[in-house]
Amino acid sequence: MSELPPDLPRLRTLETWLRLQLAAVRSRIQHLEQAERDRPAPIRPPRPDWLLETERLGGRDGRPVRVHVGGCGQARGRAISRAQAADALGQGVEACFGCRPDTELGILG
Repeated sequence: MSELPPDLPRLRTLETWLRLQLAAVRSRIQHLEQAERDRPAPIRPPRPDWLLETERLGGRDGRPVRVHVGGCGQARGRAISRAQAADALGQGVEACFGCRPDTELGILG
């Protein structure tokens, strides 16, 4: 059984109402899309040049585990300076096998 009115005049009225609703929805969509385009892109902080990965010990950092070049996809850790990266590698902290920070720093291991 249909929930639509059985007679033509009421169906025409319903059709008009639906067209008005559809126009209102489309107008709102256009407004929101324009607002999205006008919104400035979020500013991301600059990527660090070097990262020091540490052991995770119950939510706090443990001993240094690995040094990464800042753009390494495997990098997790805190930002460090070039000198700190070279110092960590010199103290025996492992260099990431993917991004090879030792090669980037000119340190041969």
